Amino acid sequence: MTTTPTTPPTLDAATLRELIAAGRAPRLLDVRTPGEYETSHIPGSYNVPLDLLKEHREELRRHLDEDVVLICRSGARAAQAEQALAGVGLPNLKVLTGGVMAWQAANAPIAQGKPRWDLERQVRLVAGSIVLASVLGSVFVPQLKWVAGFIGAGLTFAAVTNTCAMGMLLGRLPYNRGASCDLDTIVGQLSGGPTAGRRA
Repeated sequence: MTTTPTTPPTLDAATLRELIAAGRAPRLLDVRTPGEYETSHIPGSYNVPLDLLKEHREELRRHLDEDVVLICRSGARAAQAEQALAGVGLPNLKVLTGGVMAWQAANAPIAQGKPRWDLERQVRLVAGSIVLASVLGSVFVPQLKWVAGFIGAGLTFAAVTNTCAMGMLLGRLPYNRGASCDLDTIVGQLSGGPTAGRRA
């Protein structure tokens, strides 16, 4: 018997703004890479990169008793984070519909930092470059066409499973890492309560 993944509960940008304005802000976890987070994020959110969240979800679960809203660029990585945390029994999870893109489109407050390319754009650049180089190189070495086919198969698999191995690898590059993405720092911030330790 197969089970189909359920759609995670969501919260739109307008409703989240209302909760924050009313002083009932949930815990905001931004699961993008530290580099993306430093570029722009919702004020008061905590950066908990998706790979770290998945690896240490049991430890993180002990520090997340209140309502939690998961945030990424568009909602896909936040949905993966929701599945991971729901799997360890964490209730009251929601995904911000449309992610940071929807938040910015709603002209909601955003903390800006040094501009960087987001992870999805990096994946498109690397995958496209490999495919282009393979196709051009196959004029001289015909077997290179299989490299382009492999990348195409990988992108298809990523779309079907809503995961991206290339994105996870790129997320580990120094360009995408930050000084505050280790578990001890994150747990210390979360342990400080709903408002303590947040990076503005």
